[in-house]
Amino acid sequence: MTAAPIKVLVIDDEPPIRKLLRMGLQTQGYETLDAPNGKTALELLDKQPALVLLDLGLPDIQGLELLRMIRARAESIPIVVLSSRGDEAGKVQALDLGADDYVTKPFGMDELLARIRAALRHQLQTQGERPIFRSGDLSVDLVRRIVKVGEREIKLSPKEYDLLRVLVQHAGKVLTHRFLLKELWDELTDAQYLRVYVRQLRQKIEQDAERPQLILTESGVGYRLKVPA
Repeated sequence: MTAAPIKVLVIDDEPPIRKLLRMGLQTQGYETLDAPNGKTALELLDKQPALVLLDLGLPDIQGLELLRMIRARAESIPIVVLSSRGDEAGKVQALDLGADDYVTKPFGMDELLARIRAALRHQLQTQGERPIFRSGDLSVDLVRRIVKVGEREIKLSPKEYDLLRVLVQHAGKVLTHRFLLKELWDELTDAQYLRVYVRQLRQKIEQDAERPQLILTESGVGYRLKVPA
């Protein structure tokens, strides 16, 4: 007995984009549900898709409002936002409202598929709450609070560990500066503090802190901890 294909809800008002996504996803074994507008998208949520691809520029419901509505109805469903290249503020707002990731148009299908796999993995990890996270040479034991690179144990300050813990708990997901500041400090502080701790953490866990492979910068938006392919 073969497993049922993973259903992806594609919400985009441009027929050529929907066709491109449908073809690309179906060749990888996904089943697609098509929604040209917000109203249809909300109806198709009843079919319980495993993931949502959401374009923010829709004709009937404002994209961020639709994101809020989907998140209210399906708390844990991964949502990957499709956004235009210059819409940095929209990306940040979408991530703060609960989107898992964003892909900038025009995008390559390989990149989009990788982001979809990462978002689905993140959901499974959240549900399973695996105590040990691994990516490349990095391993983080969240129960015993032990961080290793290869066989070498890494000593972190309490704030560095807290930063890494939050990144691990949301591995593969883009976390905005605002989200991280709120998680790490009781009162919102300057984003410069965050950059200092990210730099210190990279110096301890990256092979080359100037060319990070684990803690990736999403320019103008925030950071993402890379998940293993």
